[in-house]
Amino acid sequence: GPPTMIAALLLHTLAAVVWVGGMFFAYVVLRPVAGTMEPPARLKLWRGVFDKFFVWVWISAIVLLSSGYLMALVFMGGMGAVGLSVHIMNGLGFVMVLIFMHLYFTPWRRFKAAVDGENFEQAGAELNTIRKIVHINLNLGLITTVIGATGRYWG
Repeated sequence: GPPTMIAALLLHTLAAVVWVGGMFFAYVVLRPVAGTMEPPARLKLWRGVFDKFFVWVWISAIVLLSSGYLMALVFMGGMGAVGLSVHIMNGLGFVMVLIFMHLYFTPWRRFKAAVDGENFEQAGAELNTIRKIVHINLNLGLITTVIGATGRYWG
């Protein structure tokens, strides 16, 4: 009943805040400051930051998907009964997870290997790719957050 729905919504909200807030911090706050550092130090910093943050993104993605489907399927009458905002959140969230999986399994792996091998030119190129992908997911995450906060009032 309501306690389970409240717990699911609580976990869903916290997971969104962790993922989207982490991207906002990385892109808007850390990136400009790290950009003033020498390339080897900057790239090693990002390797350590992403190594820690991506664990939280995986946790957040799993929590968001499982709690979202739990709420929709068990407490909201199924996907046929939910409003447009839930369908949009579901679609955007799924796209965000796919984008993150691409980032994690392709440019992130190449970036780690380049930093570890001290190939800082390649690492810089991979970091630029990661930056572009994070920018896309940050924007999708901000849009999805606004939809989550306002969707129930759409009518």
